[in-house]
Amino acid sequence: MRGFIGNTDYDWYRFLASQPGIDEVNFWQPSASASFRALRPGEPFFFRLKSPHNAIAGFGYFASFSALPAWLAWESFGPKNGAADFDEMRARIERYRRRNGAPVSQRPGDYGIGCIMVASPVLFPEELWVREPKGWAPNIVRGRGEDLTRAEGLRIFTECLDRAQHLGAPTLAAEPDAPRYGEPTLVAPRLGQGIFRVSVLDAYDRACAVTGEHSLPVLEAAHIMPYADGGIHDVTNGLLLRSDIHRLFDLGYVTVTPEYRFQISDALAEDFHNGRTYYAERGKRVILPRAEAMRPSRGLLAWHGEAVWRG
Repeated sequence: MRGFIGNTDYDWYRFLASQPGIDEVNFWQPSASASFRALRPGEPFFFRLKSPHNAIAGFGYFASFSALPAWLAWESFGPKNGAADFDEMRARIERYRRRNGAPVSQRPGDYGIGCIMVASPVLFPEELWVREPKGWAPNIVRGRGEDLTRAEGLRIFTECLDRAQHLGAPTLAAEPDAPRYGEPTLVAPRLGQGIFRVSVLDAYDRACAVTGEHSLPVLEAAHIMPYADGGIHDVTNGLLLRSDIHRLFDLGYVTVTPEYRFQISDALAEDFHNGRTYYAERGKRVILPRAEAMRPSRGLLAWHGEAVWRG
């Protein structure tokens, strides 16, 4: 199994380390031009502080990568971007973009940034920082991959797991009865709300499942089973819907059947004496993700039809 050691700023680390209950972070890059393919979902991502600190100050598990407008990255992750507000985040992004010769939009946040989304992060206090790999070259800009089954990669991962255990944080990497120093294994990290939103957005190619609408400001990731009712932040528990349809879905005026058909309750017309726009979509087969593993769960859709829909 591989990991990736990513260079980051002390300010990003310091802000996140001061926030309680962080379940995900956006390790953003100031430009969307470069993708990130160094890891598979579930492999460890380590946070290395740049000079003068030169140490690993935490880690988490890679969930996915997406190129997003800066405003959408803020809407999705908020302070989990490592800044107190959008103005602070934007100022940092623009500082890097100017340094790299990249354009800065006159409209705040219009430019795209690269979002490396990391689940279940653990950030160490300074006394628990982990020594960086031997021979780390000072000219490494983004970071580098590491083999976690041997040598320095294994040392770093083992020490990070020890620190996480010391802090009482779940490591996700071993079963309770597993050997303390077993071979690293791929894990399935628990996703947070931000990663769920972006994952659903990308699974549906950024188009509403019902209307095909592509305007990002009105697209929302809907939970089929609400989180408050025991639903999880997983793509199979999601639908990408235009904001008005999302609201109707949550209230039970519309649903999607296990056969992936869009249905509308007669209660919509009865309660509001309107709804012609929505009734035109009745019975339509919804747009689905290309990957079958990302398609909405038929069982959860059946639950929504029984427990929420006003049929």
